[in-house]
Amino acid sequence: MTEQHTTNHQALKLFFTDDIYLIPGEENNFPVTAQQKAVDIQQQAAAPVLSSSPEVQQEAPQKKERSFSYLGKNSRNILILVKDEKYPVSTEEGRELLRKIVKAIDLSANDFALVNCAAYADTDFNELKAFFAPVLLLSFGPGPVSIGLKEQEQNSLCMQEGIQLVFSSDLHDLSSDMNGKKALWNTLKKLSL
Repeated sequence: MTEQHTTNHQALKLFFTDDIYLIPGEENNFPVTAQQKAVDIQQQAAAPVLSSSPEVQQEAPQKKERSFSYLGKNSRNILILVKDEKYPVSTEEGRELLRKIVKAIDLSANDFALVNCAAYADTDFNELKAFFAPVLLLSFGPGPVSIGLKEQEQNSLCMQEGIQLVFSSDLHDLSSDMNGKKALWNTLKKLSL
């Protein structure tokens, strides 16, 4: 009769499929090869850590910070929002009006970040604030409700969490609205930059 005793690691894996736990501090008299020690170390590193506390704390899933594509360098933390499905910024008339507005308040392309919100329909004020850290937000098209804020009057200045906010109509529409441009200009003169 053949001997039924084996120390072959691979053969034993076929018969013993349950996990075996060794208790630290207790002597074990089993011979352990260098290969088995390496496997044990890998398994310990991959094993989940169990809390010794009776209360299990469940971590809330962390929301990944959104990344935005924008024009400008945002060196003065001024955020300009537009919303145009067809153009990167606006029509030629709208872009010309924006150039005049930016020049009138003494800004260059290095000073602000311009974001077309058409690509970020589900974004909110907190995401914009976390990414851009604006001191001023000028919005041409996207209204306050669309970014999760309460409604406010167009072309007026308001504060939200220490940030100056001005919401106006779409640049293209504003370019032909004399009363809107006048109201916006009166508000822009009140900005503290």
